Amino acid sequence: MSRSILIIGGGIGGLCAAIALGRVGHRVVVIERDPEWSVYGVGIIQQANVVRAMEQLGMLDTFLAAASGFDAVEIFVPDGTCVARVPSPRLVEGRPANVGIGRKALQRVLAQGARDAGAEIRLGVTVSSFEEGADALHVTFSDGTADDFSFAVGADGVYSQTRAMILPKAGVPEFTGQAVWRYNFARPEGLDALQVYNGPMGVGLVPMDADTMYLFATTPEPDNPRYPVHGIAAAMRAKLAQCAPQIRALVEQITDDEGVVYRPLEGLLVSGPWHKGRIVLLGDAVHAATPHLGQGAGMAIEDAIVLAEEVGRHDDLDAAFTAYRDRRFERCRYIVEHSLAICHGQLGKGPPIDNHQATAQMFALVSQPI
Repeated sequence: MSRSILIIGGGIGGLCAAIALGRVGHRVVVIERDPEWSVYGVGIIQQANVVRAMEQLGMLDTFLAAASGFDAVEIFVPDGTCVARVPSPRLVEGRPANVGIGRKALQRVLAQGARDAGAEIRLGVTVSSFEEGADALHVTFSDGTADDFSFAVGADGVYSQTRAMILPKAGVPEFTGQAVWRYNFARPEGLDALQVYNGPMGVGLVPMDADTMYLFATTPEPDNPRYPVHGIAAAMRAKLAQCAPQIRALVEQITDDEGVVYRPLEGLLVSGPWHKGRIVLLGDAVHAATPHLGQGAGMAIEDAIVLAEEVGRHDDLDAAFTAYRDRRFERCRYIVEHSLAICHGQLGKGPPIDNHQATAQMFALVSQPI
């Protein structure tokens, strides 16, 4: 059965939903509130389950062409000693287990994939109202236009307006007391793994393409400050001044205020239904994880695939959306809760978590079929 589907949000989850739904013949319209469709210019880790998901979406070759593959995670203690190299399972034969990829490059790949699947993408547009009828969802947009759809997908992030409209009691994101800093560097020769540095401040180095890597660092920020752009590079240098020698060697290269990406870390898990009527949610709108396990985007991509599968299996939308949520909830709950446990351990709010063990357990989980 071919349906007309509105996807609210042009991020990773929304675009993957557009690909998954469009390539099986549904009419798809994606709206994105940002007229510039801007994406910050650092990278993102996409692990083995995402490589498998990209194959399922028919996107693997173009995805890998824009990325840098690696097959292991190296764990370092605070003095800079490497204590473990954890192999990552390959889930697609002959392809890398994990990749690092620039967020802008990933957006270009997914946007083209969505268009190739037939999606219409409209920028600078939001939903003004929904009106649910017996046979369709009538949607009025912020530009004054309106259209009818079989259903809508809210993929509009942790501060989802769609969630607020349909599930106002579902909760709001909670600040963890920690933030993440990111910055790009030239990739050194020999970096062939994700490098993770244990300690009160979590730090990692991620290969992003042949010439570039990015650094991420999680820091305690109990008062949830907002750093002005002017001077933020100096602030990041100061945060990293006591890290492992390998990290300190990079610090003086952090000079471009505009190149620093700073984000307070928030978490959310909607434990009840993920839909109401003809509107269903995915990704950070229902399960926003901190980045400690590198699986936030991966969970959204898997959501998109499972949602498309269940919509294809059920004529009844309520049954499809319920089956989708039932397949996804425990996996997403694990990622949200275990990512937060690492965060709390770094902050002294809980027991410290061994990154070696946590990484191995996470890989075992996400290697399972979705």
